[in-house]
Amino acid sequence: MASAAYPHSTAKPAHGANAHGRQTTDRRRVRSSRGGAVLPPLVRGTSACVSPVRGMHRMAGQRDAVTRRSGDNDWVSLVSDWRGGWADAGRRIATARYAPVLASAALGGLAAVAALASETARLGLVGPAQSVLLLVLVVVSLLTALPLGVLWPHPAAAAAAVTAADLLSFTVFQTLTVPGLIALLVALYRLGRSGPQILPAVLVLPFVILTLAFVAHPTPQVYGVQLRVLVVLAASLGPVATWAGAVRRSRSQAVEHSAERQEIAGTLLEHTARGERARISRELHDVVAHHISMIAVQAETARLATPGMPAAGAQRLSAIGDTARSALTEMRRLLGVLREDTATVAADRKPQPGLQQLNELLHEARDAAGTGARLIVRGALNPLDPGVELAAYRIIQEALTNARRHAPGAAVDVELHYTDHELRLRIRDNGPGPPVGPAIPGTGHGHGLLGMRERAAAVGGNLRTGEAPGGGFLVEATLPARTDSAA
Repeated sequence: MASAAYPHSTAKPAHGANAHGRQTTDRRRVRSSRGGAVLPPLVRGTSACVSPVRGMHRMAGQRDAVTRRSGDNDWVSLVSDWRGGWADAGRRIATARYAPVLASAALGGLAAVAALASETARLGLVGPAQSVLLLVLVVVSLLTALPLGVLWPHPAAAAAAVTAADLLSFTVFQTLTVPGLIALLVALYRLGRSGPQILPAVLVLPFVILTLAFVAHPTPQVYGVQLRVLVVLAASLGPVATWAGAVRRSRSQAVEHSAERQEIAGTLLEHTARGERARISRELHDVVAHHISMIAVQAETARLATPGMPAAGAQRLSAIGDTARSALTEMRRLLGVLREDTATVAADRKPQPGLQQLNELLHEARDAAGTGARLIVRGALNPLDPGVELAAYRIIQEALTNARRHAPGAAVDVELHYTDHELRLRIRDNGPGPPVGPAIPGTGHGHGLLGMRERAAAVGGNLRTGEAPGGGFLVEATLPARTDSAA
């Protein structure tokens, strides 16, 4: 018995049929693997499965379509390669040294053949006298195109020679060829692009006069229709070729002027930046140098003017004066690099400090703080980039200064760990450690830690600061042995 829900089917009701014998509709939806589109429910009376034969035909059709697209792409790629090869060959031929001479010689040969064929057809039988005339005609026809390549570096001379040969051929032999007209237009284009401005008008004027004469005397038997057409084309296309060359010249000049303006603007910007650096250096020198000098003077005055001062106190004041003078000398040396108008003697300039001066830095720190400062070196002493050494020196210098300022009397350990590709710094003191709670910007915490991070980042490294294990403050930095520019 056929199912009521599927009248054309002879199958038994499915397991999901209800008590009245009706087949429950399959509500499952098929989702596409791309985009998640939902297909409508299965229509009653149709099979829920796809025929295997139909699926095989569909897959074969898809493979054929893919094969056709692949073949089309191969054909397009082949055509593109063929065009690219011809374009490259054309560019190489056009930029060859003797290409203008060869091209003008080809035009001259075509002009001579065309003029010789036209004159032979007009004269008929050729005698000895006609042979001399034909030889002169061949020479004149060659001169209608050959000067274009021979005088290629001199557009004015080439255009004048080609125009004179065309006019001679027209007036004496009543002949003007298409290759000669092409050479004339090319010469006028080059003259408009890189020659005098008045000369193109002078060269085109005879053809304009001949055209006006043809208008006044319209009988075509005098010179012939073809010759009149070529003269009219020379009179009309000559100014167009000259104008096209002038437009190309204007565009080239505009590009050159734009490049010059950009260069001038860059030079002005550079001069402005130099002036601003000089102004900043003068301000720093006038303000900071004055205060540092006062520190040195006051330290020396206090040491000399205080009676009965212990030797340790006098030594501390002397160290303060020496430190201030060293800072003043280094600041002046740095500002002298910024200021080009300073009269700094080259012998007074010194190289930037590096890790070779690290022992002197630690000695100064011991004398200033009166506590211990140890240097621990691990690994092979590999050569480092000068910028990396300067960054490491400045980071250690700032860390020692912070230790003296925030943890007076605390001992400091400076550790250098050399590896094949990097240098690891570790500066630790046994002081009270960082302050409790987050630091509030603008409350006088200074820029020492920020400056150390910037120095590490400038050479491609990184820096971490915080509480040391077991107490104290820890500064850790990892610097590459070579910067990107040095590598």
